Amino acid sequence: QVQLVESGGGLVQAGGSLRLSCAASGRTFGNYAMGWFRQAPGKEREFVATINWTGGTTTYADSVKGRFTISRDNVKNTMYLQMSSLKTEDTAVYYCARRLRSGTSRMAGEYEYWGRGTQVTVSS
Repeated sequence: QVQLVESGGGLVQAGGSLRLSCAASGRTFGNYAMGWFRQAPGKEREFVATINWTGGTTTYADSVKGRFTISRDNVKNTMYLQMSSLKTEDTAVYYCARRLRSGTSRMAGEYEYWGRGTQVTVSS
């Protein structure tokens, strides 16, 4: 059974930074693409970033491009999201997810495993 556990969320002022982590169980972490999604109150879950199995290919939502960086460490079975220049509109619960394929995807429906999320709150 695959388990994903997010950490690193919290309260930060606008313009600040946070680094989220997603720790994955299982010995096959490095075979699959991963992604970050977020959901703000009253809104649909939306794509944030995705990374392929090697870490060599990444894709970002336009709203976070240039401010967020997704990365992974396949030895530590962990994925990261470095968030900088945070804005109040980045406030949301952030979820990590894993595909059963090695390539990236922006579509939440193409991810089979999900964490429970970590809250990020950006104050003005």
